[in-house]
Amino acid sequence: MKNFISFITLSLAATLCAGATGRALADIQIDSTLTSNRIVFIDGKPAPEQTQEYVDSIRRVISEFYYDQFRHFQDPGAPYFLFMSKDAGLAMGIGGCVRMRAYYDWGGAIPASGFAPYLIPIHPSPTDMRHVGTSPAGTSLFFRVIGRNKALGDYQLYIEANFNGYETRDFRLKKAYATINNFTVGYAASTYSDPAATPPTVDAQGPNNKIGTTAVLVRYMPVIKDRWVLAVSGESPESSIDVDNINTAKVSNWMPDWATFVQYQWDKGEHVRLSGIARTLSYRDLIAGRNHNIVGWGVQLSSVAHPLPSLTTYVTASYGHGSAGLGGDLLIGSYDLTGDTKRPGRMYAPASFGWCVGLQYNFRPNLFVSASMSQNRYLPDCEVSPDEYKYGLFGAANIFWNLTPRIQVAAEFDFGKRQNFSGEHRWARRMSAMCQFSF
Repeated sequence: MKNFISFITLSLAATLCAGATGRALADIQIDSTLTSNRIVFIDGKPAPEQTQEYVDSIRRVISEFYYDQFRHFQDPGAPYFLFMSKDAGLAMGIGGCVRMRAYYDWGGAIPASGFAPYLIPIHPSPTDMRHVGTSPAGTSLFFRVIGRNKALGDYQLYIEANFNGYETRDFRLKKAYATINNFTVGYAASTYSDPAATPPTVDAQGPNNKIGTTAVLVRYMPVIKDRWVLAVSGESPESSIDVDNINTAKVSNWMPDWATFVQYQWDKGEHVRLSGIARTLSYRDLIAGRNHNIVGWGVQLSSVAHPLPSLTTYVTASYGHGSAGLGGDLLIGSYDLTGDTKRPGRMYAPASFGWCVGLQYNFRPNLFVSASMSQNRYLPDCEVSPDEYKYGLFGAANIFWNLTPRIQVAAEFDFGKRQNFSGEHRWARRMSAMCQFSF
């Protein structure tokens, strides 16, 4: 908990330092993309006297693609093609990106295209010491409709699908939701997550503490005086429970996860957020013949800020019991509930803790470097196997260059460590490159 308190202090310090004058270079790059589009009118062009009002409306609509509360750096940007009514009351964007990654591991290859410290082999096979891989994962298509209606008010419809399924080539649904004023209904990023506070990486896995779950949800999220944002949601549960089907068995999920956050923002793309989640985790004690319900919970503090026009800071820290299955390294295993070695047939919700700090420095609006460090730690109350994962470290240093508003190239060095409870550990290294074309 001392580490958790220290990262709360660091996040608040980043917030207090964010009052620097001058527009952030990262936002200037966004502006260049906002003007890189082609408008197709669906009911005629606006009258000449409405031109400035129309331009302002266009900018507001397209900016919705970039200043979404739950937009991750790797999500596709605003579309090149935009169909719009002449009063800017209805717009539909069709876009996507073609993303190709290549990577090289040495000193013991990770058996996955994503760099996850959990998967680092402690005793790698001599046949798998080095590996070259490629992946089109992250290539995507999306449709977004943004409109205004006299009865409904502002609304959005969004569908996105990625090529990241079997062998990273199957086409899979990533998001599908509708937003009407302050309400969101559909398959969307969890309220407990804060994708905008995740530092940029070439690697698709990213920081190993990342909370990146998507769920079918109903969310209410009002904005108060442009500074405060509140949110609460009921979300479809998906627990990860380590049953053995001899002493314990899994019980069907029967209660939604309940998530909430309170956020203070001082400019678009800059905020500090405190999130929380409560979950009902159920299992059956086969010895006693009884079902049990355990309450899992988690809290996360996150922030993204521009303390200087050329500098962006990212901070996240999370702690909880029974929340390991919501993201990070521990999502790969089954750590929401584990067996109580002192009481056969009983289970408990172990603790987990994670943090990440990242810095981004823009030399120019279209050229930046970034570095980040993260850790995810497993904190069980009972005795575990010596070869059990204890904690993982992940570090990344990269450079991104936007050759044009629609073409981006990048290179990255990743390193990570897996530490077991026995004390055994191993480091892994990876070089990655990426080329992305957006439309």
